[in-house]
Amino acid sequence: MTFVLPGDHIDSELLPSHPTLPIKLGPGLRHIPPNTITPVVAGQLCTDTRKNSIWVEFNGGRYIPTVGDLVIATVHHSSVDVYYASITDYTSYASLPQLSFEGATKKNRPVLVQGSLIYARVSLANKHMDPELECVSSSTGKSDGLGLLTGGMLFTVSLVMARRLMMPKPTEQGKLVVLEELGDAGVAFEIAVGRNGKVWVNSKNPKTTLAVGKAIQDTDAKGLSMDEQKKLVKKLVKEL
Repeated sequence: MTFVLPGDHIDSELLPSHPTLPIKLGPGLRHIPPNTITPVVAGQLCTDTRKNSIWVEFNGGRYIPTVGDLVIATVHHSSVDVYYASITDYTSYASLPQLSFEGATKKNRPVLVQGSLIYARVSLANKHMDPELECVSSSTGKSDGLGLLTGGMLFTVSLVMARRLMMPKPTEQGKLVVLEELGDAGVAFEIAVGRNGKVWVNSKNPKTTLAVGKAIQDTDAKGLSMDEQKKLVKKLVKEL
């Protein structure tokens, strides 16, 4: 990985290349027309060749919505055709059209109440406009795992931890084994991770849900190594 500072010039050799996909800029980068890409924060420059994406890995700061990001949002209120949901504290609400769900019609649409948790994709992100969300793929019309999150508990982690959890290979790329170790130990749970630093965990009982959430938060807050994560899991499993 390459460490970058705000205003640095990113050489074209560092950019990912894909035969069909356009390059996708993630958090920490800005495009200056016609073809300049520059960091806006200090951190490690990371790439994902599979998605042809590039971003800056950094800690701190608030989440800034980026098109394509998966987030966990909390419904606050609604109007005739739109739900308004919170992505981060103390920022404007994101809008979620009530028809942006798989199979939704004017006569058959999901009924979300205040406090409902939704797993959604950022479909519009502009510094001059409030973000917009969707819970359906615009190309397939399918939910692809997005939508209402029923039951479970919500946990907050750092933005870096959220990105590590969402890496294609979290063990190799993010040095994370906590979830894999929990699964290998026979702990059954569901999880959804949002780029906005939110993690939803669900299982058959609250004690297991709390244990999984605490394991993730401890790994994040204490900066646990892979060996320390394994020890933590063994301890938690004994207490379940």
